[in-house]
Amino acid sequence: MAATRAITIASNSTCTLLRKKPFVGGTALSLNNLKFGRTRRSYTCRAIYNPQIVVKEEGQPETLDYRVFFVDQSGKKVSPWHDIPLRSGDDIFNFIVEIPKESSAKMEVATDEAFTPIKQDTKKGKLRYYPYNIHWNYGLLPQTWEDPSFANSEVEGALGDNDPVDVVEIGERQGKIGEVLKVKPLGALAMIDEGELDWKIVAISLDDPRASLVNDVNDVEKHFPGTLTAIRDWFRDYKIPDGKPANKFGLGNQAANKEYALKVITETNESWNKLIKRSIPAGELSLA
Repeated sequence: MAATRAITIASNSTCTLLRKKPFVGGTALSLNNLKFGRTRRSYTCRAIYNPQIVVKEEGQPETLDYRVFFVDQSGKKVSPWHDIPLRSGDDIFNFIVEIPKESSAKMEVATDEAFTPIKQDTKKGKLRYYPYNIHWNYGLLPQTWEDPSFANSEVEGALGDNDPVDVVEIGERQGKIGEVLKVKPLGALAMIDEGELDWKIVAISLDDPRASLVNDVNDVEKHFPGTLTAIRDWFRDYKIPDGKPANKFGLGNQAANKEYALKVITETNESWNKLIKRSIPAGELSLA
């Protein structure tokens, strides 16, 4: 029988989960200023109470049955994709870490499983790993969705990839799987993966020592020189060792500014809203 582990701790400032190592033990977080559950009118956080959400691991790490679930105080599972609010303030958003920086296991929210736990991706029944470590914390913006029926005229008419929007968080601290960080967007890269549009929002955690110095894409180059090029090149080339072609990028092969990133977030949140209301067919996606 698969093992289940959960440890409860509190967090006071940055909506964090704290674990000494990825894949070891379980954790819980106190999500300050987060109201869980789906609201039909607004997804802005409200400081009503501090619910405690336990991150519960089921199965053994780096196995096919390994899952990281989010569970509320009553023991009910909640979805990191649907139930964690997107917004945490003016132009501040909640970011869920799927892959900690300097790791290679391809972890992702299972969008087709009930309560959308985090799991390791597979291909032909085998666990997937990147060919080399990713150098930034990587994960998703909750309550966003890239609509596969929408052709983006600004990015070569590419269709959405049917997933939440990805975030590349450039702060210095290594995140933990399932950690929720408050981040501010700085720019956006329009990656085109086998014809599908797969946005990469470049952001920084508010608790990073240099967070106050960077507020737009130009600040990234000033205070994190070479980072935008490194991110683009990493995502362009990571499939090449598997014999696949390099990914492409729209918008002139450059990172768009913060204003554009906010537009992407707003539009994909609207698409998610239509999805969750079933205005758009969900297909195999789990809305639980």
